[in-house]
Amino acid sequence: MKRVIWIVLDSVGMGEMPDSAAYGDKGVNTIAHVYKHNNGLQLPNLTQLGLGNIEGMEALEKCESPIGTYARLAELSRGKDTTTGHWEMIGIHTEVPFPTYPNGFPKEIMDAFEERIGTKTLGNCTASGTAILDDLGEEHMKTGYPIVYTSADSVFQIAAHEEIIPLERLYEMCEIARELLKGEHEVSRVIARPFVGQPGAFTRTPNRHDYAVMPPKENLLVYAKEKGLDVIGVGKISDIFAGEGITYATHTKSNEDGIKKTIELIKQPNHGLIFTNLVDFDMKWGHRNDPVSYGKGLEEFDSYLPQIIEAMNEDDLLIITADHGCDPTTPGTDHTREYVPLIAYSKMFNGARDLGTRKSFADIGQTICEIFDLPALKIGESFYKQMTK
Repeated sequence: MKRVIWIVLDSVGMGEMPDSAAYGDKGVNTIAHVYKHNNGLQLPNLTQLGLGNIEGMEALEKCESPIGTYARLAELSRGKDTTTGHWEMIGIHTEVPFPTYPNGFPKEIMDAFEERIGTKTLGNCTASGTAILDDLGEEHMKTGYPIVYTSADSVFQIAAHEEIIPLERLYEMCEIARELLKGEHEVSRVIARPFVGQPGAFTRTPNRHDYAVMPPKENLLVYAKEKGLDVIGVGKISDIFAGEGITYATHTKSNEDGIKKTIELIKQPNHGLIFTNLVDFDMKWGHRNDPVSYGKGLEEFDSYLPQIIEAMNEDDLLIITADHGCDPTTPGTDHTREYVPLIAYSKMFNGARDLGTRKSFADIGQTICEIFDLPALKIGESFYKQMTK
């Protein structure tokens, strides 16, 4: 096997884990609730691959003769955010969750930040990324002060109108925040949140940029790069890993843009890993409690699957999974701690493989390590032999 195409449907969870109630997520189920809210979903290609056959999958119909390998993955790490989920996939176990700030950031952090950037700030609260623009966007335009806010996740977010604070300056502010947030205050990500428009009609732009914590070097991506393999990040993959282990990165404007770029990369003569994150499920629909658009997004991805598979070589492996949940039907707007689906498919394989429920997202990374003869990860159990026998 020469190449792995790994697509993360950001936030497409499939039901609560045994400890979900401890995270405030009792009864969550992103896929099932989106399905029910839309009175069904048209997902013929995912169904054929076995999505509805996964252990514990609710609502979706089963396929009598699926063609993929499928499983349900539990999250071993503590947390329910993008960084924790993606890190676990490549073999990093987050035993102590990244810090969160439900009451805003402490005074010493904000004082140091404002001194470094040379201006006051607005906000310093927990808020929805769109609601805070309605609340503070006009004041930001009048004062020129950047808006600082967080969420239930471990993030320090800075919003600024592109005509008030140019992108280069916003990114500089984020780099300063990243330098300051160390030790006990080392959040998983600092995020630039640029927007445009006028009061009452603000919209966030695709120029978002994430400044993630540098991951430990003992991980799949670094091992693959050191062996000379291509490690191609599509979407926010490079941002999530602070560029560590990535040989080439391309950012995307939407799910559709990410899918099309992935298909073009599949058609090119690369060897190694194409790693794609489709963030609209999370950013545009999950956090904004929009199950209708979420369902349409799943159907859109499904409609592109034949093109993805057609572009694949015989010795390619396609992996589809998620990093956490973000049930858009819950009262809140935050991520939800859920099992995630796993689908694996190759033209080399014959027949379906039901892998049941797996103990860690890292089973994916461990499997890829076995495929490419890389050093074993500290966590995770490979399913390569189960998939190919």
